[in-house]
Amino acid sequence: MALELVDFKGKAREAIKAFWGNREAARQKQIESGKADQGERAGVTAGKNMDGFISLIRDIVRANGLPNAEVYLERAVLTLPGYFRPTKLWDLLVVQDSQLIAAIELKSQVGPSFGNNFNNRTEEAIGTAHDFWTAYREGAFGDQPRPFVGWLMLVEDAPKSRTPVRSESPHFEIFKEFQGASYLERYDLLCQKLVKERLYTAASLIASPRNASETGEFCNIFRMTSLKTFITSLAGHIATEAARLND
Repeated sequence: MALELVDFKGKAREAIKAFWGNREAARQKQIESGKADQGERAGVTAGKNMDGFISLIRDIVRANGLPNAEVYLERAVLTLPGYFRPTKLWDLLVVQDSQLIAAIELKSQVGPSFGNNFNNRTEEAIGTAHDFWTAYREGAFGDQPRPFVGWLMLVEDAPKSRTPVRSESPHFEIFKEFQGASYLERYDLLCQKLVKERLYTAASLIASPRNASETGEFCNIFRMTSLKTFITSLAGHIATEAARLND
């Protein structure tokens, strides 16, 4: 049975349009209320800007054999137990027959500041995955196969995110791949390494310019971290679990 990818490119373009459109609407609302000095934070806190990607993921689950799976989106039902901390709040969970099928994080980063936020996102992604898999090993989710754990990152495609960045390490040389890498390249390397180290089943970097609210324009940096790779991996996992659970 072929995997169903539900026109993911078209749906992703619509998700991109909504992402930038929601941010701009939130910014305008802040200006009108006299709180424009909050800057980019207004666009982050004022809406669920990644909802279009949530819809895409839900369609993948439905189309690949688990139409009755519970896809949890509300904050009150997105908590999973941790190992190093009591709980962790995820962005999307898929549960079927009391088994965790998938747990996914959806993140975004826009300019003008990329540096500090990159480090924060990196530490958060690594810590979340390590905590999750340790909890899984210790039986936090019961006796079940490994779930799909995904990390999807949308970064503004802008001169500052594409400009090579100098890094300094006074005592030891940094890894070659990071030398002169832009923030987009750093995010892509992060996604590659998260998957290579089996911290995430799939990790994807999407780059999109701020003016894509009209076109839905986006691109990927590397095939391994492309949206298609992420969606195909998720669809394959869902189809596998459907075959197992529906036997």
